[in-house]
Amino acid sequence: MKARIKWVEGMSFLGESGSGHTLLMDGSPEAGGRNLGIRPMEAILIGAGGCTSFDVILILKRSRAEVTDCVVEMDSERADTDPKVFTKIHMHFTVTGKAISPQVIERAIALSHEKYCSASIMMGKTADITTSFDVVEV
Repeated sequence: MKARIKWVEGMSFLGESGSGHTLLMDGSPEAGGRNLGIRPMEAILIGAGGCTSFDVILILKRSRAEVTDCVVEMDSERADTDPKVFTKIHMHFTVTGKAISPQVIERAIALSHEKYCSASIMMGKTADITTSFDVVEV
């Protein structure tokens, strides 16, 4: 996997993935940025949420669950001193579908966090990661 990050101006940076997609990152005005893009640490948090969501949906589909939506809301805390790593992350999943067993969802989330999600497993080295979920029947 490759990436390229180019300084644009001020505290704005353009990240380009090896697959050719771009992401604008910028700092807050207090840090010299213009608030034009996502903060780099927000991108890391969103990346972990995307990684685990990918796993959960894939596991649910493989178990033939009739899932129609999955949303993960994340709350995090960071260390007060440098390096300001994530120290706590809570991921709350809302899974929508037809007749999906809560046990199947719980298993999918556990498999993601214990075996498959590289991002959350890596972040778990510094952060206490907890999960919860709701099921919405359609």
